[in-house]
Amino acid sequence: MTTGKPPIVDQQTWRSKLDDLRRREKAATRELDAIAAERRRLPMVELPEYTLMSGDGPVRLADVFGGKTQLITYHHMWTDGAEWQCGGCTGFTSQFTRLDFLDNYDARFVIVTNGPIEEALAYRDKVGNKMDWYSSSDSSFGTDVGAAPGDGFAVNVFFRDGDSVYRTWHTDGRGTEQLSHSFALIDLLPYGRQEEWLDSPEGWPSHPTYSGWLDSPDIARLYGKDPR
Repeated sequence: MTTGKPPIVDQQTWRSKLDDLRRREKAATRELDAIAAERRRLPMVELPEYTLMSGDGPVRLADVFGGKTQLITYHHMWTDGAEWQCGGCTGFTSQFTRLDFLDNYDARFVIVTNGPIEEALAYRDKVGNKMDWYSSSDSSFGTDVGAAPGDGFAVNVFFRDGDSVYRTWHTDGRGTEQLSHSFALIDLLPYGRQEEWLDSPEGWPSHPTYSGWLDSPDIARLYGKDPR
C-alpha cells in the first residue's frame, strides 16, 4: 500500500529545492557532453566480412548500412522456437517507430538476432515492431560483437569506409538505457520506476524489479498486426 507522497511546501522553498537539483542536472548534462566528445575520439577496429540474413536473402554486413556510413545494431535476445522472445528486448525495441531522422546523420539503426530469419520476421510482425531485422544465425557475428546465442542483449556501432566495416562502440546491460525514452520519462515522475532496488523515500511504492515492464504478449496485444 502506498503511504508516501512528496511534502507540501511554499513556492519559494520549492523553487530553491528545484534550483539545487537543476545544478546537479546541468552538471550531469555537461558530463554526458564530455563523454560523447570522448566517444567521438574512440579508435575503431576493422572487422572481417560477415554475411547476415535478411528477408530478401543473404546480405553482407557492409550492405546492411544501406549506403550509409554509420550503423547502430541492437542485438535482440533470442530462443529458437519460443512463442515469446525476451520481454525486455521486445518492449525496448518497440519504442523505435520513427527512425527516418537518422538519414540526415548518414546513419541507420537495425535489429540483429541470432534466430532464424523466418522466425525473426514473423515475430517482428507478431509484436508490431517497426525496425528492420537481420539474422546472424549462419555466422559468428553475434558472438564476435558481444551478443552470442543464449547470451544477453547488446548495442554496437559500426563505421563503413567503402566495403570495409569497423566496430566503434559497444554497450550492454543498463548501458542501453541511454537509447530509451521510456526510462527517461518514468524517472521524471515523483514515484520513479517503483522498483525495489531504488533509493526512494519511506512509503514510496516499491515492486519487484521488472514487474512494471510490458511483457512480449502485452506489446503484441497493443501493437501487433493481429491484436487480441
